Amino acid sequence: MNLREITGPEALKKVPAEQLNELCDDLRQAMLTRTAAHGGHVGPNLGFLEATVALHRVFNSPVDKIIFDVSHQAYPHKMLTGRMEAYLDEDKYDSISGYSEPSESPHDHFVIGHTSTSVSLACGLAKARDLKGEKYNVIAVIGDGSLTGGMAFEGLNNLGEQGGNAIVIFNDNQMSIAENHGGFLGSLQKLRETKGADPCNFFKALGLDYLYVDEGNDVHKLIAAFEQVKDIDHPVVVHVNTEKGHGYKYATENKEPWHWSMPWNLETGKMLQEFGESVHDRTAEWLLKRMETDGTLCVINAAVPIFGGFTKPRRARAGKQFVDPGICEEHAVAFSSALAKGGARPVWFVASTFLQRTYDQLSHDLAVNSNPAVIVVCANGLSAMNDVTHIGFFDIPMASNIPNLVFLCPSSEAEYFAMLDWALTQRARPVVIRMWERGNTPATIPVATDYADIGKFQVAHRGKKVALFGLGAFFPLAQEVAAKLRKKGLDPTVVNPRYAGDMDEALIADLANDHELVVTLEDGVIAGGFGEKVARVAAAHGLKVLVKGAPKKFEDRFDPKDLLTRAGLTVEKISADVLAHA
Repeated sequence: MNLREITGPEALKKVPAEQLNELCDDLRQAMLTRTAAHGGHVGPNLGFLEATVALHRVFNSPVDKIIFDVSHQAYPHKMLTGRMEAYLDEDKYDSISGYSEPSESPHDHFVIGHTSTSVSLACGLAKARDLKGEKYNVIAVIGDGSLTGGMAFEGLNNLGEQGGNAIVIFNDNQMSIAENHGGFLGSLQKLRETKGADPCNFFKALGLDYLYVDEGNDVHKLIAAFEQVKDIDHPVVVHVNTEKGHGYKYATENKEPWHWSMPWNLETGKMLQEFGESVHDRTAEWLLKRMETDGTLCVINAAVPIFGGFTKPRRARAGKQFVDPGICEEHAVAFSSALAKGGARPVWFVASTFLQRTYDQLSHDLAVNSNPAVIVVCANGLSAMNDVTHIGFFDIPMASNIPNLVFLCPSSEAEYFAMLDWALTQRARPVVIRMWERGNTPATIPVATDYADIGKFQVAHRGKKVALFGLGAFFPLAQEVAAKLRKKGLDPTVVNPRYAGDMDEALIADLANDHELVVTLEDGVIAGGFGEKVARVAAAHGLKVLVKGAPKKFEDRFDPKDLLTRAGLTVEKISADVLAHA
């Protein structure tokens, strides 16, 4: 079948019914070809392909609104809504986002990259429709992994009372990124075993109608089910039993690593580039070794075990000392706080972008109570993940301004492990540590073992006139700038601040005696961050301050080197700015 003829949902509706299976096969092959060459989400898209064809066959998008939770499964939707060339033409692979993106198409209604949101969004669209007296279907797609998030329950609970047309397509593939967790999963299993007839029905308990589709990768049965609920006058859940990775044996045989993949050989399933041991692997092994002598050490990971390096074999080794509470970051913070209160030693690994979901819990449940939980922030900074929904720019401004919360930024991998060791030893405060993800290079300055003197910066080199404060990952950048300035006849002081939120006021006051300029370098946005805190203290002592970081702006699919250049975070630009102001 010529996929280029499928220019949108109307063209799909003209495909003879007997050719739909062939169409699904061709879509799957095209999607696999692109993803194998480009990288991206594999298993979720393969498993929901037939359901997407059925949705666009039955409903009238974009008049009918289809909202994809987390949008890990939106590739087939993009192929069927005018973006087919991005999957067929190699030179256009980068022309689209990996997530739902309204700027690309009227068929996408929200920028979405975090989980458990689709039902709440559908509630809002349906309510707006009804207030305006309009008529169209609102369809939310959500998986069983996303259903563990509290916001999903909130949306379903609201929907059960709100009434009116709203269709929830529940994609039950028995997986999150890794295996699912949560007490209600047993109820879902009984629904699958009884073909939806079990009286213990989570959805009906919330006041929602319910329809079960056992063969969720059969496009014709899906079409029949969706036709049954189209234009319905009350909320309904269509429970679709699917197979994650459907149609590609490597993705079905080993689902966890095939949730998302770097480029690979389509025929053999082998990665095109082998990656060696990472700091995540070293962290996991370090913690597993510590668990041998500390039965109270507990690692927590909210459904993304790649962060922290807890692969399936390592999770098995950790046993009860590893907890995956599902996609529920807010719960993970409160859970960690209570673990610490109870005398355990919790370590929660979380991506910077997902930490954003937990502000109230960090403040109210953790910091107010001063419970000594440890949070390791992964995928942080300006060079980490680069989709707008997954950027790691904002963890420092968010968490460093919360009282009682110590925010540590290591200048090397050795210092990262030293900070982790100290954080697990002390019992005074909760500690956030930015994981060092910049390679296992040797530390260039002595590494401390005690960080209890909160806010005490480390002077790596004492010079004069100019002081360079390189926070965390940008400490090596400060050293490079210092080396360049020395060639220009200027010997700057170089400081490893270590603490993102607490200031060394005594040091800054002392620098004012023989310095004119302080330059702060931070791997995140300036607004509300480390540099602005330094500027407040330094200005009181008559020091000029240059604050260097990224502007308060969302970036999407950016090249990290380009971003650093645009932000003036290069050795050449920083050096030039110092010489102009010194």
